[in-house]
Amino acid sequence: MNTSILAPLAARYASWLALPADQTNRVETEPELVRAMPMILRIERDPVPGRTALLEAAASAALAVCLDPRAEPEGEWHDAVSAWVAGHIRKVSRRARGAHWQTAQGVPGVTVEVDGAEVRALVPGLVVETPKEISRLQISGSDLPEDEPGSIPDDVPVLWLNPDVPLTAGKAAAQVGHASMLLAALLDADDLKAWAETGYRCVVRMPSQAQWAELHPGQDPGGAWQDRRVIAVRDAGFTEVDPGTVTVIAQWRF
Repeated sequence: MNTSILAPLAARYASWLALPADQTNRVETEPELVRAMPMILRIERDPVPGRTALLEAAASAALAVCLDPRAEPEGEWHDAVSAWVAGHIRKVSRRARGAHWQTAQGVPGVTVEVDGAEVRALVPGLVVETPKEISRLQISGSDLPEDEPGSIPDDVPVLWLNPDVPLTAGKAAAQVGHASMLLAALLDADDLKAWAETGYRCVVRMPSQAQWAELHPGQDPGGAWQDRRVIAVRDAGFTEVDPGTVTVIAQWRF
């Protein structure tokens, strides 16, 4: 397993959280140079997938692409994945159903299913070079009703969504994908191997405001990781939320 491909994330993590909110990772790039990972959410009319299950599938799928054997140094995905991770890990969530979902299976990537909900994370690349069969898929309209997931299993990482920041399912899918990648970037080889054996399974939950405040790494992200095994996703603010907003806190629980 090539874990070094995520090294740039580990190197940038603490510096991201130390930046003023309006500077957090918000680097304007020429449109023709913007790279992103397309996240294809399968949202059929019937049955409609559960929101939580869809987000859990998205988190696992995004990481699975990065740590796939094809992303290793001699693999066919390596250059694309490493160029993306070295820059800004933008993701674009799109929805698909029926024949469009089946067509997306032919584009390089990884599909993950959780409790009947499916997400396909595609190999990242230049946005201007997104295949037409993907670029025609709609970005809007990906919201789903809140649900009531069950209890949290033991020995599974938890991705906690900010209870004060409403997110569409598409935006939340991108954010939990960021969280799973950051978490993997900070893990040692043994922990990452153990997680890989579960298919990078994780759970997504909404904490109370009190829980969120207790989990938050505050001004010491390095210490929070060492002492409490939590990391935060701080958004650049390109869509839906203000720059510097912490959207997800990932908690390692193995």
